[in-house]
Amino acid sequence: MKSLNINLPPVHSGKVRDIFDAGDGRLLMIASDRISAFDVVMNEPVPSKGRVLTAMSAYWFETLADVLPSHLISTNWADLPEEARVDGVDGRAMLCHRADMLPIECIVRGYLSGSAWREYRSRGTMHGQRLPAGLLESAKLPEPVFTPSTKAESGHDENISYDRAVELVGPDLAEQARSASLELYRRASETAAQRGIIIADTKFEMGLVNGTLVVADEVLTPDSSRFWPVDGWKPGATPPSYDKQPVRDYLSTLDWDKQYPPPALPDEVVAASSARYVSAYEIITGRSFANWPGGNGFS
Repeated sequence: MKSLNINLPPVHSGKVRDIFDAGDGRLLMIASDRISAFDVVMNEPVPSKGRVLTAMSAYWFETLADVLPSHLISTNWADLPEEARVDGVDGRAMLCHRADMLPIECIVRGYLSGSAWREYRSRGTMHGQRLPAGLLESAKLPEPVFTPSTKAESGHDENISYDRAVELVGPDLAEQARSASLELYRRASETAAQRGIIIADTKFEMGLVNGTLVVADEVLTPDSSRFWPVDGWKPGATPPSYDKQPVRDYLSTLDWDKQYPPPALPDEVVAASSARYVSAYEIITGRSFANWPGGNGFS
């Protein structure tokens, strides 16, 4: 993906998104095709990734608006500031309300995987909460659990207890965030299950717009969630996932210290990752990615 010549004041550049001040209390978020693994951004972009993240977030923001409003104003080209209407932007831009973001990540886990599985395997707990004995990796939890974390400027986020979340944002906001996160996950999981996808866990970012709690940034994408095929899941193993798994699998074969600079990714690994992202969008939404702006492969 080539560099975009957007003539707006930059606000932040992250691993994937570049954020600009669009004026009047608005932000312009551009999802790039950058991909990271082990907190290191790879040199090779993954074609279509940024547009998939934007398209899927827009789908879920609309689908779940009755659960919690979002910060999204529009993804339409005509609604973007004139300074942002440049080649390569269409399909990867979200014009949003600027939100006062909560200093926590709102994570919901429905299955025992990732860092939660590692904690359970060593201590029998998840975020410090005791779980039933004898659970296997990827096992379905008795019920979805809200497991917040702190936001890290660099490196890994830190898992925290709900009580610590209350200390950070106050009891009322913490309860709003927990309740909304669990309901968002429940609704999304039901929708995805009808299409043969398990949402093992997901991460929501929330903030306040004019005093109202909203879901922001991205929502229920392959970057913020674990999507597993129903027919590929069984407790005791790690199911295949619709995300950057081809990149992680390849890197695991290398003698790499997981520090910058990253190793080069072969073309076939990049192509396989791109296909995973597009498949996740099409299966979950039931829509053709080719109909999304730029989804036909041309920027």
